[in-house]
Amino acid sequence: MLFARGPRGSVAALSVLSVAVVPALAACGGAGGSGGSSGSGGGKVVNVLMVNNPQMVDLQKLTADNFTKSTGIKVNYTVLPENDVRDKISQEFSSQAGQYDVASLSNYEIPFYAKNGWLAPLDAVSKDATFAQDDILKPMTESLTVDGKVYGEPFYGESSFLMYRKDVLQSKGVSMPAQPTWQQVADIAAKVDGAQPGMKGICLRGLPGWGEVMAPLTTVVNTFGGTWFTKDWKAGLDSPEWAQATNFYVNLIKAHGESGASQSGFTECLNNMEQSKVAMWYDATSAAGTLESSQSPVAGKLGYAPAPVVKTKSSGWLYTWAWAVQKASKHQDAAAKFIEWASGKDYENLVGKSLGWPRVPAGKRASTYDNADYQKSAGAFYQQTKDSIASADPTDPGVQPRPTVGIQFVDIPEFSALGTTVSQSISSAIAGKTSVSAALKSGQSEAQKVADKYAGK
Repeated sequence: MLFARGPRGSVAALSVLSVAVVPALAACGGAGGSGGSSGSGGGKVVNVLMVNNPQMVDLQKLTADNFTKSTGIKVNYTVLPENDVRDKISQEFSSQAGQYDVASLSNYEIPFYAKNGWLAPLDAVSKDATFAQDDILKPMTESLTVDGKVYGEPFYGESSFLMYRKDVLQSKGVSMPAQPTWQQVADIAAKVDGAQPGMKGICLRGLPGWGEVMAPLTTVVNTFGGTWFTKDWKAGLDSPEWAQATNFYVNLIKAHGESGASQSGFTECLNNMEQSKVAMWYDATSAAGTLESSQSPVAGKLGYAPAPVVKTKSSGWLYTWAWAVQKASKHQDAAAKFIEWASGKDYENLVGKSLGWPRVPAGKRASTYDNADYQKSAGAFYQQTKDSIASADPTDPGVQPRPTVGIQFVDIPEFSALGTTVSQSISSAIAGKTSVSAALKSGQSEAQKVADKYAGK
């Protein structure tokens, strides 16, 4: 998001680690030929196109000495920033070029990629008893399943929750409810605003982007009773619920939010929380690992509560970077073996023992949260993270039926462009350059254009 999502690491330059890493400029030439040709040692080759997040960089470091050594399958990685990798995956899979066997896709793309016939079902993985599909958290499996078949296996996952400074709330005589409402959060934000020099009450994303401000805002809209589209494909941004939710969000930021909010995304809010510039932050559960790391100045000072609600029982989002296989891949057996390893229990144990348990790509397996070593390293937040993911329901995130799945997004190809367009107006409203009513009016017009494509189908 992150998207609507967790931290997005950056790799300044692609380098050869312990496996063959394919530079971006060489991607069009192919890695190992067709993506399943024989390598120099006569073994199979799997070409993987993936986002450059820290968890994926760890994967590169561990592949040759572990997966390749045990299977003889060489892995060529092409690693790109999120926006670039999404564009390249879309081009590759829509054309069914077959250059790449495996790609990192999210639960946003996988359902409609599968419906378009671009993905191969992962029966060999999901039905393998050693992989233990039933250990994958149910919301993750459901978000990657289409017509009863699994098309993606999560590498790591997240939901969203409220992070807060326990010491700051205590200094003001404030207690965080076990299941806070948004109004309670607003009241707390007012009380702790200014509790320390330069500290604001809360940080909320205001940066334009379908995966930036629209991710948390859409969860607020859901729990206030709104929806992007009704079941029969009518745009809903002109509803009272959208107006109430958006005005609440914008007004909360203006009154008690971080400075420069219209340009604040995940990274900026993370920095604000670490630097004690805000007392609370609503965002991705994956942020907790950074906040509780040994290098964090606020480690041990934080509490974690479920995503705030209004009309729904829960409101946390659901997101995962998952592995999917291109239908045109000629080496699906080798690709399946790679996925079984990269998303398997043994890989998590390998990361924990060799790189440290805080670096485990968590958020996907129930067994991770039962692991004593992981519990020790993530004691402050692991249970709330697990509960947040378990309570997320992409099929029913609001108070009315939806035409398709999604919590912080609508699972249609047009949403990325629509969400980005609407986000620009919302960000302008946060900056005081336009009104919420004007932002939603223009957003309704754009959303209805998308709805018209689906109505009656």
